[in-house]
Amino acid sequence: MQRTSFAEMHCSIGQALERVGEWWTPLIVRDINLGLHRFDDIAENLGISRNLLTRRLGTLITDGIVERRAYQERPLRYEYHLTEAGRELVPVLMALMAWGDKWATPEAGPPVRLMHHECGAEFTPQVCCSACAKPVTTANVTALPGPGAASGPGTRVLARRSGIEPEEP
Repeated sequence: MQRTSFAEMHCSIGQALERVGEWWTPLIVRDINLGLHRFDDIAENLGISRNLLTRRLGTLITDGIVERRAYQERPLRYEYHLTEAGRELVPVLMALMAWGDKWATPEAGPPVRLMHHECGAEFTPQVCCSACAKPVTTANVTALPGPGAASGPGTRVLARRSGIEPEEP
């Protein structure tokens, strides 16, 4: 099944989904982050077909989220590691995991627990304000036009409401 492309969407979420929105991508990134760097280990852990994993890894490499590193010369074999962009995606996946733990957890409970290295505490990921470190929610945040704000797919109505695009007659 062909999925919709968000490549032309003038929205950071749409652009992010263009790169990481395919179903297998977050699970592949998760596995690499958990230390599964070899193709066969990732394929076995996910139960994904080799052809599909090859395509997804290729896209992740092209998008700068994963890099390939040779670990053996004869025959040539590679490991897969997260780039800086891939490592910065991991907290997003942790937040998604926290949502899943709360709203879609298996009957036996969450399958993974997270421990913070600096303080040793188990924690539940939260999105916090970068200025005051308090948790952010839909109730305490307002979205304002940014420097790249423009009218386009994904931002047309918001642009009109903020005065970037005049109301149509």
